[in-house]
Amino acid sequence: MSRASASFAVDVVGVGINATDTIIRLPRFPASDSKIELLSADVMPGGQVASAMVACRRWGLSARYVGKIGDDAAGTLQRKEMEREEVEAHWITATGCSSQIAFILVDDSTGERTVLWKRDPSIALRPADLKREWISGARVLLIDGHDTEAATQAARWAREERMQVVGDFDNLYPGVQALLHYVDFPIASRDFPERLTGERDLLKSLPMIFSEFKCRLIGATLGRLGALAWDGERFLLRPGFLVRAVDSTGAGDIFHGAFVYGLARDWPTERILDFSCAAAALNCTAPGARGNIAPLDKIEALLRTGQRSEPAYTEEVLQDAARAASRSDVRA
Repeated sequence: MSRASASFAVDVVGVGINATDTIIRLPRFPASDSKIELLSADVMPGGQVASAMVACRRWGLSARYVGKIGDDAAGTLQRKEMEREEVEAHWITATGCSSQIAFILVDDSTGERTVLWKRDPSIALRPADLKREWISGARVLLIDGHDTEAATQAARWAREERMQVVGDFDNLYPGVQALLHYVDFPIASRDFPERLTGERDLLKSLPMIFSEFKCRLIGATLGRLGALAWDGERFLLRPGFLVRAVDSTGAGDIFHGAFVYGLARDWPTERILDFSCAAAALNCTAPGARGNIAPLDKIEALLRTGQRSEPAYTEEVLQDAARAASRSDVRA
């Protein structure tokens, strides 16, 4: 049965991090050994994969989430939020443990943030926590690079069922190389490719990862400058959208949710990347990881009329890098 005619129990499924964030807005970042009056402090739900699944659900997809929490107030908040958002959630609860928390300091003048986080080792997802039926029957699986053994198990099951697998990678956790062999679309932070390959230049490190792990497309988010991807033949650079940023918390989470959404809709790659950049930018216009998961019509309006950032690379540089990457593949 082809993917186009297949029947799916759910459109998308996510396995990975949830967090309860305390967003602390400051007029500026404090200097060392100083005092500063905060503007506000609000407790909000967050977490990479959890927020991405909420975004997909708000945009009309059926979404499933698998994650681990403690038996505390933060865990209760996570459960209630998923119920409210109508995301099918499967929770593993670690008794006597705290859920993941973060204190996020936001510079109100720029929207940039610093994250202070704490995660009890007992709430790490493990392969034994997962059930295959939680992963089965979806178009797309999203995993993150934190609990790599569990993510690898989920991605392996997804591959066996010919699901598309998207990975959200920001740090070089143990076992991430094994996980990458099961990821079709690794979409990383700007710094992750260098951490993995030792190569600072994205125009070299992205093709290196693509070649080694045989993915379908490798990408990196560039903050306000958008996103860069390599598909084995060409670089795809999509500039970001200029907005009045209030808080950049969750921008990457919503970018990944939008990327998953586009895959589930069978969109062309350029459209997926543009949509993801626009959704991420709009989320930065309100506080919190899920501060402004904009409705589809607002995202489409920004796509039509929004001002784009300056390009991170010229077209000539991208073409030269593509030719160099292709020659390297031939030699390999």
